[in-house]
Amino acid sequence: MIVKMKFISITGPKDDIDRVAGQYLSKYEIQLENAVSELKTVQNIAPFAESNPYKEIVQKASIYANELPDSASEEVSLSIDECIALINQLEERLSPIEEKKQQLQETVVKYRASLNDIAHFRDLHYNIESIMNFKHVKYRFGKIALEYYDKFEQYIDNDLHTIFHRCQSDSEYVWGVYFVLAAEADQIDAVYSSLHFERFYLKGDYKGTPNEAYNELESAMKELEEQIDSLDKEINHILSRTAAQMRFARERLTMASENFDIRKLAARTLNKKDTFYILCGWMSEEDAAAFTYEIEGDEKVHCIIEEDTNHTQPPTKLKNPKLFKPFEMFVRMYGLPAYHEFDPTIFLALTYTFIFGAMFGDVGQGLLLFAGGALLYRFKKMDLAAIVSCAGIFSTLFGFLFGSVFGFENVIDAVWMRPISHMTSLPLIGRLNTVFIIAIAFGMVLVMGTMVINIMNGLKIHDMESALFGTNGIAGLVFYLSVAVTILLFMTGHKLPAAIVLIVMFVLPLLVIAAKEPLTALLEKKPKLIEGGIGMFLTQGFFELFEVLLSYFSNTLSFVRIGAFAVSHAAMMEVVLMLAGAENGASPNWIVIVLGNLFVCGMEGLIVGIQVLRLEYYEFFSRFYKGTGREFKPYTK
Repeated sequence: MIVKMKFISITGPKDDIDRVAGQYLSKYEIQLENAVSELKTVQNIAPFAESNPYKEIVQKASIYANELPDSASEEVSLSIDECIALINQLEERLSPIEEKKQQLQETVVKYRASLNDIAHFRDLHYNIESIMNFKHVKYRFGKIALEYYDKFEQYIDNDLHTIFHRCQSDSEYVWGVYFVLAAEADQIDAVYSSLHFERFYLKGDYKGTPNEAYNELESAMKELEEQIDSLDKEINHILSRTAAQMRFARERLTMASENFDIRKLAARTLNKKDTFYILCGWMSEEDAAAFTYEIEGDEKVHCIIEEDTNHTQPPTKLKNPKLFKPFEMFVRMYGLPAYHEFDPTIFLALTYTFIFGAMFGDVGQGLLLFAGGALLYRFKKMDLAAIVSCAGIFSTLFGFLFGSVFGFENVIDAVWMRPISHMTSLPLIGRLNTVFIIAIAFGMVLVMGTMVINIMNGLKIHDMESALFGTNGIAGLVFYLSVAVTILLFMTGHKLPAAIVLIVMFVLPLLVIAAKEPLTALLEKKPKLIEGGIGMFLTQGFFELFEVLLSYFSNTLSFVRIGAFAVSHAAMMEVVLMLAGAENGASPNWIVIVLGNLFVCGMEGLIVGIQVLRLEYYEFFSRFYKGTGREFKPYTK
């Protein structure tokens, strides 16, 4: 159901807007509209041009509040000024500590980088500072991929005037350093490059051997980390002393910031003496009544509630029983209903679960869907899981009607019939599976039901063309109902109506559908009945009627899929039982039965779910539903 909305306008002294937002509006759900746009015909109004003074302080409060240690909550009450003073005091005390902490952290990062660099060469037992000061000998630190190392080692041992000292290795590389005379460095560097040696540059100042430098850096890092931990404890100690006040300050300042942002949608008058604010937006009828009752004694606040407005289209707020609420997901996927449109949530929920059950009737698998969906919804709050659970209930019910339990059809008797074997004889057609006939009949009833909904929608919004003369209006309903009645009489062996009656039942509604444009113009008293001339009108009308008849026929046959899936489910389970050896009367292979049931339940359940949704969207929604609404979005959310 769509909640009835009211358009409200609130005004008062300009300086009182924050109090009204905090004291009143924050309690209710109101979708604020841009007041300047809504009141564009009104002169002497302008938007607020004030920047939010709380934005920066809220960011600081959030940073400090996120660093608070866990502690028991206390009741605290602070004014806005006291909250701001608290944040500023904390900033004065914490800023020097945090700056020092940041400097230490930057130093730790540098030390860690140097530590990682030198770690690969800890097996080099020579003073690294001396190596870096060689005059006549060049050194090159680097690595070579493990897959090239054997060839590399063999080559440099035999043919090169160089010394390679292997250091540490890992799963990918061998790390080391080579030495070469300065005069031959360029030639040897080229050879090493051709052998896949990747040079590595040591950054930082190192003293002693690589191992000594590594140990020294590690010790220095531990000292710095201890200092950082000490600073963290100092920060936590300062924050913990004001934890309750800090949490309250963050909430209070955040609310003040949000309330201040109301100015973005407000208008202000341009009077020289007294300046007033103007807020306008949509509230539910219930909230609007409660709001006006609450401000009754407040002389600074004035509120006007409008019944029928010329403002923007009212937003859509859905309110359905808890059982049907998950199905709003499917409605939103298609598009929210417009404010004056029919909410199809309950219709979709009932038809979706019923058709799903008819296409997937099995007691055992239905219970699995019900239990699995219920558990997922219980712990994950997934709307789709709730839909699956509801569909599982109807699958179980139809399982009893069809006498099927995990594919076994000899465990319980069918309350109604066995879909795969029950046949019916029809005139001119012969024997046909009963579920196909019932599926088409059921689909025709639902199609006529959606036509009735479309007629009600059209009358509600004064769309006479759709309600009276459209394909899904009264003319279309009369034609489709006449076809259904005629087929029923023929199939049951009754006499058909006289030719004149058939002409009235079939031809007249089609002529009305073809002439819907001039009939609508005549009803609305337009001066011109036909646009584009008689010839174009007749040609267009002919092809439109052909399309209408074709769509009626194809849409009706589309419901055969309900019976087809009911039969295919039974057939698939027969295959599973045959593979498990249950057809021979011997003890079946239960592993095959379990796996087969899980496969059918998952695969066919997914396909059936999609097919039912296709029926909902293309065969039902397309007849009466547009889904052009905009969602109700309260500013507090």
